This record gives sequence, structure tokens and C-alpha cells, in this order.
Amino acid sequence: MNRIATPLTIDPETRERLRILFIAKNALWDGTGSPEDGNHASYHREMRQVLDSLGLNLMIEDRFEVLFEKPEVDFVFPLLNRAGFFNSEMLCPLLCERAGIPYLGASPIIRGLADDKHLAKRAARDAGVPTAPWAIYRRGAPVDPALCPEGARFVVKPNNSSASWGVNDATDWDSVLAAIESVHALGHDALVEPFIEGSDVEVPVITIGGDPQILPMLIFRQADPSHLRTYYEKRDLVDRTQKYSLDPFENSEMGVRIAELTRGLWGEYRPFDYGRFEFRVNEETGEVTFLELNLNCNLWSQKVFGRAAAMAGWTQEELIETILAESLRRHGLMG
Repeated sequence: MNRIATPLTIDPETRERLRILFIAKNALWDGTGSPEDGNHASYHREMRQVLDSLGLNLMIEDRFEVLFEKPEVDFVFPLLNRAGFFNSEMLCPLLCERAGIPYLGASPIIRGLADDKHLAKRAARDAGVPTAPWAIYRRGAPVDPALCPEGARFVVKPNNSSASWGVNDATDWDSVLAAIESVHALGHDALVEPFIEGSDVEVPVITIGGDPQILPMLIFRQADPSHLRTYYEKRDLVDRTQKYSLDPFENSEMGVRIAELTRGLWGEYRPFDYGRFEFRVNEETGEVTFLELNLNCNLWSQKVFGRAAAMAGWTQEELIETILAESLRRHGLMG
């Protein structure tokens, strides 16, 4: 186990001087009841505890409205991402821009670019990074079957979803059309692409000294490479222990190639502070295909970023402090 770099720290004067707003859907969750979005409630609660442990001058909120009121804070740590309405990823950074408050993560337009799977795949294609053929069916626009890529099996999903929310399996145009209509009924645009067998390699990236750095990669290794992972599995709302596991990715040859592809992609999104790039890999054939990326992604200790940090020899507290310290430095709030 090797540390990738020395973690960054926030000096005592900055901890005391800066007023930092942590805003997340479950930031005020008390641990009781059954939260509707599964493990995100535990994640947000853990994040609050970590930030408290760093001795920060912290304000905690769980609603966008506080930013309309322009709170007396110097910096925002935004995790109010999937807020239940279309393109909600962009609202928190937009409100920060409106209020003139620096914030963690990419700008609103970059958040939108990354969150739109169609545009992210275009950026990947322009960068020479392989991605599956696809079609985008915007809600309210004509649904043209001629745009649909060829294939024996298709994945149809909301173009702006996370954790496979709203994902559909289809095998012919009739079932593709039904899936598109179901996605549109959810209030989302629909992305259609051929299903690719394999497992997903997760590439967590943080920024240190202004330069993105790749943390150790992990793989969601599937017992059945043809299994389509669901939202309920990813949010731990159902048992998925027999279907796939999150393991260190130890294929060094493929890892080198995936790292090169990731470096080819991230220039489109800098500065982004942290993000997770995802590739579908077939370990038998060596095929690597870009899937999507998630900026301001899940940092929970039980998921990819927390596991990767531990593999690098970092504690969860060191991971969060490093990400926060780098962004404070970038915004000129810390030397």
C-alpha cells in the first residue's frame, strides 16, 4: 500500500476565520427512519461528522433557499445534487455564483456538461476516447427510430440520472420505444446505447497543487457480466452481494491504458476539484469503453472514493480535508 501524495491540511487560522456552509439533502438527518434514497442519508451524515471533526467554522443546511438569502458564509461545500427535479445538479453552483460565494467543485456549465451523458460522450469521442454508439431522445422532440444504434440488446436510461435510476433493458425497437416513453414520463431525456458486457472500472480523481491525480482504481466486478445493475442495488436498498463486488482493480496493463484515457478526458472539465470517471471493461478481450463521469460525486467511506483513499494510505478525514484545502487554495481563501 503506497501513499500517492502527502495529504493537504487546512491551517488553524483558516479553520477559525472561514465560515463554511455544508449543504446536503440529508445533512440534518438524525439517523432515524428509512430515508428514501438509501445510503445517501448515511453518506451525508458521515460527511457532516467528518467536517465537524476537522474543527471548521461550520454552518449546516439541507435546502437551496438558504442561498437565495445570501448567507454570511465564505465558502460552500455543496452536496445537494440530485434534488428531485431536472438539471438540479446546476442549481447549487448557480446560486453560489449569484451570491458571489466561492464553492467546492466545477462551475455550473461544466457540471451540466458532465451531467449530460450525451454531451459527455461527445466530449469523449472528440478526445479520441472510445465510447459506445448512442442516440439521444430529448423529451418533446421527435423520436426517430433511424437514430437508434444497432444492437441485440440496449440500455435506455435518463440522460441526467445517477446510480442507474430509471434504467431500462430493451431488445428491439418496440421495447426501446416503450423504454424511451417511460424515461420521458419521468421528466427526463432518454439515452439509448447498446449493452456492453463487462464490469465497471471506477477512476477517482482529486486535485493537488492544481493538477488532477488519479487515486487507486476499483472495479465493480460482476458475477454475471451480462447483469444490468439497478438503482436499488447501487443504493443498497436490496441485497446485491451475490451479483457484484467492489474490488481493487489489479490489472496493471489495462490500468495504464485507462489512466491514459482519463487524462485525455479531464482537460474538458478543469478545474473540477474531484470527480469519478467510469469505464466498462471486458477483462477477457481487453476492450475498454468510456461510460460517464460524475463530478461532485459520492465521497462516502464505503464507496469508491473512500475505499480508494484507504488503498492509498489515507484516512477518510485526510481525503475530505485535502479536497477542501485544494479548493480553498484555488479560490484564494488559503495560502
